Formats: sequence, structure tokens, C-alpha cells
Amino acid sequence: MLDRPGQFRRAGRINGIEISQIVQISETAAQMRADGLDIDALSTGVPDFPTPDFVVTAAHAAALAGQTGYTATAGTNALRDAIAAEHGAERGQVVVSAGAKQVLANAMLATLDPGDEVIIPTPYWTSYSDIVAMAGGTAVTVPCPMAQGFKLTPDALAAAITPKTRWLMLNSPSNPSGAIYTADEIRALAEVLRHHAHVWLLADEIYEHLSYVEFISFATAAPDLADRTLIVSGVSKAWAMTGWRIGWGVGPVPLIRAMTAVQGQVTSGACSVSQAAALAALQGDRSLLTERLVDLDTRRQMVVAGLNAMRGITCPEPDGAFYAFPNIEALMARGGFATCGEACTWLLDKAHVAIVPGSAFGLPGHARISFAYGQTELNTGLSRIAAALKTLR
Repeated sequence: MLDRPGQFRRAGRINGIEISQIVQISETAAQMRADGLDIDALSTGVPDFPTPDFVVTAAHAAALAGQTGYTATAGTNALRDAIAAEHGAERGQVVVSAGAKQVLANAMLATLDPGDEVIIPTPYWTSYSDIVAMAGGTAVTVPCPMAQGFKLTPDALAAAITPKTRWLMLNSPSNPSGAIYTADEIRALAEVLRHHAHVWLLADEIYEHLSYVEFISFATAAPDLADRTLIVSGVSKAWAMTGWRIGWGVGPVPLIRAMTAVQGQVTSGACSVSQAAALAALQGDRSLLTERLVDLDTRRQMVVAGLNAMRGITCPEPDGAFYAFPNIEALMARGGFATCGEACTWLLDKAHVAIVPGSAFGLPGHARISFAYGQTELNTGLSRIAAALKTLR
């Protein structure tokens, strides 16, 4: 049937794609607050720490010095050099983007043709599959349940690879589970990839500096795969710079050039002042990161202990990031909830606490709770959830 004249028609490539469920829940909570309700939102991954003072000062100085024009599409030389030093690479292997999400989108748009497949272990950050779909690819999700530490196994990876596979997306530390792959686990996955030269590896390491156990980069554990590995990172999480919108990709020069070409037709270079801020972050004193990690670790232990004390909730201790990803299947059974989404909606209505259902991350039966918030908010949220659960029979 032909469209009527003037009727809006959505492009097929974004059919089924909407604002992420995380954002939808956060916006719902915000509206409920605006309506006068006391809502405790533990749904977003936004650190409650301020951007470090020395970073803000550097940005201000850059603006006053007139660094307010376009930069090179791939980023300023100074920032790219600092990122290259961070990852043991060269400037030509680095592209700076408006957040790590744009790096992911650039990579998929630059490499995927219709029918190409991208393996995504679940649970996964909710935007992964939508970005793949927008680029014309097919997301091949591989369930990685709590019983296996929310991690992809070599056998599962091997079984998922087909002649159409273009990428494996690996997120460590993980959003939403906090799982971190050990060096041995990375090497085991790398051994599978060595037998499939057509499969590239995208390692999303944005939470690298928020690790409570040892963190190993895929590039460090499997350096021989560097010619088909893209490392994705940024300053948003560890430095509490979510609104500055600076992320980067580090990879083979041909890939980086292709990603830069995509970016040149979408946004051009990232914000000049934000790049100056990111440069200051990378070159500045990092003792603040250690102090904040200690604070987050305290919150992590408090949240995990509080959740495990509740009937119907089983919560493993995350190794990184600032999320707990408990299993709530017993809670769902007690409350007669058909889905984890129903359970989370009930908690928002009953307890006035906003959390995100595991279905948003591709693994139903769970929920994600962010402990990037202050201890007062976390204590209030835990108390409200516990009180609500006591009303279930």
C-alpha cells in the first residue's frame, strides 16, 4: 500500500528502535517526581561525583584561549596522542568521538553490510543490538547466565560463529552485570578467534578504571589479534564526565580511517572544549580515581548485602562498573509477575524505586540496580524495596 501524500514514513532500518528502556524508565521517574511523588531512581549509570575541578579549569582555560572552533574530524592531535599513550598505540590508530556510543555506531556503520552478523553475549548494554540493526547488521545474542558468571564461553562463541559473522562485541567490565574477563578467559576466547580470521573483536572497556579486581584489556591478553581489534573507551564514567561526551576508539589504521569518514558525515569532530577537558583528565592526577573507587566499593558491598538479605532476590557481587544485576525470579514467582518488567513496574508504583528489568539487557529474570548514587539514596531505595517485598504473600 502506498503512503498517503504527506504521511510520515519511518525508515525500515529503525523499525522497532526506540529510546532505550533505561532512558524511558528514568524519564518516567522524573515525571513522577514532577507530579509530586518521592521517587528514588536507581536506574541510570551516572556517577554522583562531580567532574574533577582541574578538568573544569582546563576546559574554561581552553574556551578563554579561543579553542572553540572545529577540530580535526578524528580529534585534536594532543588528545589523540594522550589516548595513544594510554593504550600503547599511535595517533593514527585513534579516533575521538562524541561519546563511546558514537564510536560503536561509527564502527558498525563503517563495516557492516546487510546480512552481516555481530555476536553479542547477553546480558548486554541495551544499545548494542539497536546500533547493529541501524547499521544493517544482525545481532546474534548468546545467553550467558548467572551460573557462568555472565560470561561468554569459548564453546558458545565457536557455536555462534558463521561465515556471516563480522564482529564479536565483548564488554568488560560489563554493563549490566559488572563481570570482568580474566586474562585466561580472554586468551581462551582469542584462541577461538584465531581459527576464524574473518571475525573482528570490539572490546568495550569504558569501565576499565572502575574495577574491584584485576582488569586485563583484550589488547594486552591477545596482542597478536591487534590487527582486528577495536578498543572502545572514554572519560564518561571514571572521571564523571557523562555530559562532556568524549569517547574514543583505538584500532587498526584502515578501520579508524573508515570510522573517521563516517563521523565526518555525521558530526565532524567532537566538541573542542570537551576534548581539552578530556586531555586534562588523562594527563592529570589519578589519585582521585582511586579514592572514588574505594567509595564505590563500599556502596557495592552495601547494595549486594542488602539485596541478598531480601527474600526472592539473589545477587552476585559484581567485579566492576557500578551496577548490581540480581536474579529476581523467586520474587516474580512470589508476586505472580509474568515478567521482570512487571516486577520492576510494581516496585516503581509500590515502593517508588526505579530500577531496570533484565529484559532490557537481553536476560529476563534479572534487574539492574545502579550504585552510582549516594549512600543515602541507596539506603532509602533498599529499605523501600525490602518493605514492598514484605507485602507479597
